[in-house]
Amino acid sequence: MTQTLRIVLPGGSGQVGNALARYFQSAGHHVTVLTRSPFTAPWQTVHWDGLTEGSWTETLEGADVVINLAGRSVNCRYNERNRAEIYNSRILTTRLLGQVISRLANPPRLWMNASTATIYRHSLNQPMDEAAGELGGYELVSPSLLGRPRRAPDTWNFSISVAKDWEAEFFTTFTPRTRKLALRSAITLCPTPGNAFEAFLNLVRFSLGGQQGNGRQFVSWIHELDFCSAVDFLIQREGLDGPVNLASPNPLPNRDFMLGLRDAWGMPNGFPAPALAVELGAFFLRTESELVLKSRYVVPTRLLDAGFTFEFPHWPEAAEDLVRQWRRRA
Repeated sequence: MTQTLRIVLPGGSGQVGNALARYFQSAGHHVTVLTRSPFTAPWQTVHWDGLTEGSWTETLEGADVVINLAGRSVNCRYNERNRAEIYNSRILTTRLLGQVISRLANPPRLWMNASTATIYRHSLNQPMDEAAGELGGYELVSPSLLGRPRRAPDTWNFSISVAKDWEAEFFTTFTPRTRKLALRSAITLCPTPGNAFEAFLNLVRFSLGGQQGNGRQFVSWIHELDFCSAVDFLIQREGLDGPVNLASPNPLPNRDFMLGLRDAWGMPNGFPAPALAVELGAFFLRTESELVLKSRYVVPTRLLDAGFTFEFPHWPEAAEDLVRQWRRRA
């Protein structure tokens, strides 16, 4: 019989948190979500503010696993206020959890902290894994409209600096009795409203699902089910620690990614969006073009070497499954 685990999800009220909570709750584990706004759910929810200690710390005492997902959404313009919120919501909550865990009589055996595949540099020809992958920051990217090489935009460098500081805060906290894993996750695709999959699908549905930019930039992605299964797998592999990429083993160029989604939906064509159009659209939608123009060429070497098997390793099958679930729920 599988051991029942006590799993605590700080910041677990978002899309990925709900997916993990459902996954582990349905497997018979005891799940607690720490949230600023407790809500009715099949699992326990406990209030915290992510900044100060309180009664919520009791949920960590004797817990088996803590999976910290706290962090403001990056789907916004990177103005001064939003940058501060993005940064602090990650760094300060990680610092707070480290301070609490380090003082517990019975600390969690495992602490997983969200991270991001954005930490790697823009790459069109070299896959990035945990051993040989190059962290980003001020690298040269595709030529500008004038044909000259240019440095990565400031917004890209901001995202990378947040990711680096986030992991540094996580790994420098002294928690000798707690194993640590940083989850460098690619874009997690869920067949529910309010996430990246819906945004891509809406482009396809309205005949705007052609390539974005030159279409050569890689899209690293992971199906919701594989994300949850990979987290479960890592919990059981007690010899693994450090950073782990959570991404499909088969990233693909943006043009092929959009083609696969159009095929799954049954839309034969889609108008492309040149880089300038992407920049303008991002401005009016109050978001950043980095989310689609930066090339994320990330592969999950450590997962594969440890023996993890993906249910959806290839995008066409994953897209068909996500579209099928979307239509069923609609």
